[in-house]
Amino acid sequence: MVLKFLLFLLSFISIGLCSDVLNDDVLGLIVFKAGVHDPYSKLVSWNDSNDNACNWAGVKCDPNTNRVTELTLDGFSLSGQISRGLLRLQNLQKLSLSQNNFTGSINPDFRNLWSLQYIDLSGNSLSGIIPDELFQQCGTLKSISFANNVLTGELPESLGSCMTLQSANLSGNQISGGLPEKIWSLSGLEVLDLSNNRLEGQIPEGFGSMYSLREINLGKNAFSGQLPEDIGNCLQLQSVDFSENSFSGVIPETLQKLNMCSSVNLNGNLLSGEIPDWIGHMQSLERLDLSMNRFFGKIPFTIGNVRSLKELNLSLNGLIGGLPESLMNCDNLMSVDVSMNMLKGKMPNWIFGLGLQSFSISGNKFKGTVEFPPLRTNAPAYQSLQVLDLSSNELSDVIAPEIGTFRNLLLLNLSNNLFTGSIPTSVGDLSMSQVIDLSNNRLTGSIPSHIENCTYLTTMILSKNNLTGPLPFTIIHLTNLEVVDLSHNNLSGDLPKELANLSHLVSFNISNNNFEGELPAGGFFDTIPLSSVYGNPSLCGSVVNQSCPAVHPKPIVLNPNSSTDPSDDSNPPNSRHKKLMLSISALIAIGAASFIFVGVIIITILNAHARNSADRSALPLTFTARGDELSCSPTSDSQYGKLVMFSGDADFGSGAHHALLNKDSELGRGGFGIVYHTVLGDGRSVAIKKLNISSLIKSQQEFEREVKNLGKVRHDNLVALEGYYWTPSLQLLINEYAPNGSLFKHLHVHDDSNKTALSWNQRFLIIVGLAKGLAHLHQNNIIHYNLKSSNVLLDTSGKAKVGDFGLARLLPMLDRYLLSSKIQSALGYMAPEFACRTVKITEKCDVYGFGILVLEIVTGRKPVEYMEDDVIVLCDMVRGALEEGKAEDCIDQALLGNFVVEEVIPVIKLGLICASQVPSNRPDMAEVVNILELIQCPSGGREEELE
Repeated sequence: MVLKFLLFLLSFISIGLCSDVLNDDVLGLIVFKAGVHDPYSKLVSWNDSNDNACNWAGVKCDPNTNRVTELTLDGFSLSGQISRGLLRLQNLQKLSLSQNNFTGSINPDFRNLWSLQYIDLSGNSLSGIIPDELFQQCGTLKSISFANNVLTGELPESLGSCMTLQSANLSGNQISGGLPEKIWSLSGLEVLDLSNNRLEGQIPEGFGSMYSLREINLGKNAFSGQLPEDIGNCLQLQSVDFSENSFSGVIPETLQKLNMCSSVNLNGNLLSGEIPDWIGHMQSLERLDLSMNRFFGKIPFTIGNVRSLKELNLSLNGLIGGLPESLMNCDNLMSVDVSMNMLKGKMPNWIFGLGLQSFSISGNKFKGTVEFPPLRTNAPAYQSLQVLDLSSNELSDVIAPEIGTFRNLLLLNLSNNLFTGSIPTSVGDLSMSQVIDLSNNRLTGSIPSHIENCTYLTTMILSKNNLTGPLPFTIIHLTNLEVVDLSHNNLSGDLPKELANLSHLVSFNISNNNFEGELPAGGFFDTIPLSSVYGNPSLCGSVVNQSCPAVHPKPIVLNPNSSTDPSDDSNPPNSRHKKLMLSISALIAIGAASFIFVGVIIITILNAHARNSADRSALPLTFTARGDELSCSPTSDSQYGKLVMFSGDADFGSGAHHALLNKDSELGRGGFGIVYHTVLGDGRSVAIKKLNISSLIKSQQEFEREVKNLGKVRHDNLVALEGYYWTPSLQLLINEYAPNGSLFKHLHVHDDSNKTALSWNQRFLIIVGLAKGLAHLHQNNIIHYNLKSSNVLLDTSGKAKVGDFGLARLLPMLDRYLLSSKIQSALGYMAPEFACRTVKITEKCDVYGFGILVLEIVTGRKPVEYMEDDVIVLCDMVRGALEEGKAEDCIDQALLGNFVVEEVIPVIKLGLICASQVPSNRPDMAEVVNILELIQCPSGGREEELE
């Protein structure tokens, strides 16, 4: 193929040398096409027999010269590397190859395209560093976008020398280091987007010299220090985004000078102080997001002066007082979120007259009744409201029937309040709703059958009320349901068997009710956990280990002494006692007993075989150096295996033989294999995992590729993969050794080797370390799948290290059911999505497991505990205690009051949020890290508290 292309290229060039028909543009484009894969034939019009490229797809030319000036191939699904053939397009002004699958690095020779003004390579898989040469002679370059690739390294210093640059978008990469000081020299720069990278350090001085700057986005990095005090000098600024960093201090006072600014996003930092009154002077402001900081004091009344305001988010701060009524002056307001503060006072019912799209006051202390505007079909509130979250306050009285008039409502959350009365039938008029949560109130009566009209409903949570009556049969028509929680009520009756047809179900919790009869069979209900049905004494089925009464056919009568028809009544009555009478149930019981007996024999044989295999696996291994790798094999095997170490000299000892898998050095066993401890020749301790999944691994090539990728993932809070060993029948993973053992041991095993309980300070740092380790995994597109306390190890300093990550990548044919069986020891940590084949497994599964781990660390209790006549689910227990104001009762008694209340309670709340049944309600791990940093008290305060 390559030879054919070269011959074609030589002939093509020779024709071009002796003919005026062909030009550099055609040749360059043909060379470019030859180097890419075009699965949908988007470039079919690029024909080498055509001497004019101006009519080709994605190509534009100068009508006077017929030279190519624009090449726009956005979203063509092309792959391969960007060929040097494009360098022939000397008149090219615009190059846009975004949203394809190009790989390789950015060619520094693009600087030789002197006419190039616009280059967009965003949304590909380009890697490597941004070449410094690209900006040393940037000619007429005005706009660059390398966003959403996998570029690494630091920002090139020469970027500050490209004085023609007006727009630079390098967001969504893995660029590290700090900002070069010369970047503020770009006085003509209008747009700078460096968000979602790994940039760090303080903002260098000189920010205010960027007089032309209109948009600045440094969000989702690791910047620290103060916000630039001279930001007010950039009078053209219209959008400011410094979100999700670690900026501290107060909001710069010069910000009020930005009269053209329409968007300010400072969420997810460490900013403090009061929200300044002068915020009301920013007359052009449309979006203000100060959430997830440390602001305190009252919401300034002057906020109502910003008539253009559309979105206001002040959630997750320490604000007090009420919601200022001056907001009624903000005619354009669409969204208000003041959740998770310490606001109080009367419920601000006037807010419903503003025609909002979203309103959340969750997690405050508002009291009183909820009163909606007068019932008018043209009332703005009824037309526009899509999100209404009044949860976790002290609201009371009945739920007004006018609730059903919010026809466009997508989310209704009234949970954790004091609402009484019945669920209004008008709730069935919320035909667009996707989430309805009325849990933990004092509601009575039955579930209205009109709920069937909510055909888009995915989440219905009515738990912890006093509801009675049966589950309405009409619920079977809600085919989009994913999460249903009716637990802790007084519901009764049979469950419709048609519930098994709800194919999207992830969770169906009916525990602690009075349901009876047989559980539905099929679909989700084949794997429903016991904790979801516990507390219904009259339920039957295999899940609750209670057989259902059945009507059996007439017993079969067998007479071993007779060859005649057993139904023959000619036999004398006094001989009937000689007949052997066996019912079908008896025959089944005999068959089952036989089956179990045979099964026991088979399992015994298999166990014996496994023990023999384990003994054989403890054979010494021979290692032989081969270049930069080592080969090894059991001494009884004539075929050498392959040993690769990623760092160090890979010396397993001075002798020729070394027993790596010594049974006496076994550290533990899990779903993927057994772990042993051994010492390398250089004195370094390692943990060796012998995998028991050989039959599931496709090939050595796939195994090595995935293991090498995992070996590149390094972080202080991750167990480092040091190397691997391969033979077709034996695979070993060589990991960093953590001498302090697992978190499980420190929390639940109290023996001579572990006498001292973890302090609160140690536990908090472990939680932070876990969050950072998982965030790093997710940043590298790795899902852990098997998160649990036994897979969290502690090093000599007590630092948490997440182990066993990425093992599912070694199993290319693995589906979630097989995975569930491999990691069945993770019971209680596994997200409900694993139970539903139609729901995608994402990083949010790890977030769920992290949430359970947080609760385990705080309480010292296991995720699921089986008592003699009860099953305690940790998540439910803690949530119930929190709702009753008794969260401190859940804290591990080993702490003996030596903890920081200001940290423990928010950490418990964070754990419950992460363990939400609905994946979309769980935060990302990067957000979790930021929240933990907000929760963390100054070290001095902690030490004083602990003393």
